[in-house]
Amino acid sequence: MLSEIKLPPSIKLLIGLLTVSIIVWWMYLLQEILILISFSVLFSMLLYPLCHRLEKWHFPRTLAIFVCLLVTLAIMSGVISLIALQIADFSDTFPTFLKKGETFINELQSWASHNLHISRKKQVTELRNQSLTLLKNSGNIITNALGTTLNSLSSAMLIPIFVFFFLLYRDFFRRFFYLAFGRGNRKKIDLVCTRIYTVVQSYLLGLFTVILIVAALNTLGLWLLDIEYAIFFGTLAAFLLLIPYIGIMIGSILPMLMALITKDSPMYAVGVAGVFLFVQFLEGNFITPHIVGSKVSINPLAAMIALILGGQLWGISGLVLALPFIAILKVIFDNIDSLKHYGYLLGEAEIHHKGGGRILG
Repeated sequence: MLSEIKLPPSIKLLIGLLTVSIIVWWMYLLQEILILISFSVLFSMLLYPLCHRLEKWHFPRTLAIFVCLLVTLAIMSGVISLIALQIADFSDTFPTFLKKGETFINELQSWASHNLHISRKKQVTELRNQSLTLLKNSGNIITNALGTTLNSLSSAMLIPIFVFFFLLYRDFFRRFFYLAFGRGNRKKIDLVCTRIYTVVQSYLLGLFTVILIVAALNTLGLWLLDIEYAIFFGTLAAFLLLIPYIGIMIGSILPMLMALITKDSPMYAVGVAGVFLFVQFLEGNFITPHIVGSKVSINPLAAMIALILGGQLWGISGLVLALPFIAILKVIFDNIDSLKHYGYLLGEAEIHHKGGGRILG
């Protein structure tokens, strides 16, 4: 170990930075398989309590895992069906939306003609040119979008297979750690594995709590604006928090369209956008860092930095995985003597006030 080799501090720091850089580089190169494995591990930890309970009821492990996967599939199918039914109901208002859209475009053209002195003929010509440009580029856009979607779906289809094997071979992996780190460290290995499992479960509980709070705030804002289907829209946008930063804004599109369709003034749609922007601000800066961060014993500053770095490294998947990853790292750091100071840096910071001054400790 580096701590046992007599090297100047600057050399140790250089070696550490090079090691981290190489690890991050390989994480970037292998992001597709690593993201797949990471989500599979999280789902395995989520399903483990049910699987363990079924095994206590004398279910064979293989059968217990199949039951867990079937229950998960049934729940996801039910949620998707509910969303599809709601969207089908919204489609009945589509003719009304077209009429509203035509009226809005006519009013916009009249405003541009009167205030900007742009003739309707010139507006139509410019719109036609822009439409042609969009059509020329649409082929590449659609091809790239379809390719990305198909690739994501094919990867997602592999997750249940990985989950099955992670749950099936969990004792096998534990024995591997015994062999890798020595049976003399068996108690510490068991302790670290238990703490990692606990912290991931706490993270998932914290995430569920955030979704409930955001769903309530979204629904309240839409209800105050008298938007139809406020509960559905608010809850849908809250579940889209699984896509940090942009998820809640994606969820705002449908209620904004509903406001345009059902209300006489477009200001209701502006109000809907304001509600979701405000809720997103609260969620990103206060709710998620404090609730999820506290559940995993990570201070809000470290949580925010982890989210930013995760997004830069792995995109949307990195944003979702950042907090559980940093929480797992903290558990590992806390149980390695030479790395405990890093675990302390990631943990909750206590601030004491004495005589008007501040002491961090």
